[in-house]
Amino acid sequence: MSSRNQSNAGAKSGGSSSRFAEYLTRLPKVDLHCHLVGTLRPATLSDLARKHEIALPRSEDQVYDFDDFYSFIETLRLSATVMRSQSDFARVAYEAIQDGHRAGNLKHVELMFNPQYFYSSGMRYRAMVDGLMEGIHAAQKDFGTTCLLIPSIDRQIDSSHALEILQDILDYRPDVVAGIGLDGPERAGPPARFHELYRRAGEAGLMRTAHVCEDNQTLAEAPPQNFAICCDVLRCDRLDHGYNILADDSMIRRARDEGLYFNTCTITSVRQNLVRRQASIARMIESGLKVTLNTDDPQMFKTDIGHSYQVLFEAHGWGKEQAIKLSLNGVDASWLGGPERAWLRRQFEEEIRLLDQQFETAAPQHHT
Repeated sequence: MSSRNQSNAGAKSGGSSSRFAEYLTRLPKVDLHCHLVGTLRPATLSDLARKHEIALPRSEDQVYDFDDFYSFIETLRLSATVMRSQSDFARVAYEAIQDGHRAGNLKHVELMFNPQYFYSSGMRYRAMVDGLMEGIHAAQKDFGTTCLLIPSIDRQIDSSHALEILQDILDYRPDVVAGIGLDGPERAGPPARFHELYRRAGEAGLMRTAHVCEDNQTLAEAPPQNFAICCDVLRCDRLDHGYNILADDSMIRRARDEGLYFNTCTITSVRQNLVRRQASIARMIESGLKVTLNTDDPQMFKTDIGHSYQVLFEAHGWGKEQAIKLSLNGVDASWLGGPERAWLRRQFEEEIRLLDQQFETAAPQHHT
């Protein structure tokens, strides 16, 4: 369906713009592409920095100001330095889930974290995971939101170090650890470099994803062909981002045939790229690719899961049908076990049914 036709559909089913924004906020959601360090509230970042006597280079209200993709990456790593105890990890995980629940009815999240960011501060992998599980369990008790963990590799490290991290992951595997990821600038670590890491992870039964074809990097740095490598060499079960795939029709066709989900993110670190990013997500959907909507680094990007839906839907005039599809895509693309995923989908379908009833029985609204 074209954006124009989708806009018409939104006019018929969305109600007034403010009322449809409320619908989008209350719609149950999943966030499958969310970096733990990117969820630190500025106040929490400052508080933990004081706790550990770490001097931050900028004030609390400016700490998440960055100029481009690469300065954003440096800010991400800087934020990781303040997490130095098991209780820090518990606090950050709890607050990440709390924020998603309050801002956009988040029901399930899969948090990515990079163990290598924390080793230099003396943190052991097991302590990281134990802290995260503490926060996850407390948040699930308070908000009913479930969470899985995805330890990820920053692709700028060498392959041998990456394999050492994988061994830590394999040595301590509570059920909450669902799979592995690969992030960081693609130009620094093409996916093929990590073939052995992904082979071992797959043999051990871990699910696999990777950041690929990011549009904050050029086609030379993050080419469409990286998608094929992630499929053929890394054997990924789903992928993060994927926008640069649109530059190659053959890769689009293959992605459609493969049927892998792309965990896209509405908001990006590069402000000049916001319009193009949102247009790319629309083109991916129109091309028949399977897409989910996510936050990436919500506090750093000044977004949340509800806002991420609202911005994209406002840009394209989409209505309830598309909203429901993307909501359920998040469930289907999750790494929950089969019974848990089926239960969550039933919960979503029932909550959506009741939400639709509330909006249909309200006074008639007219889209403006």
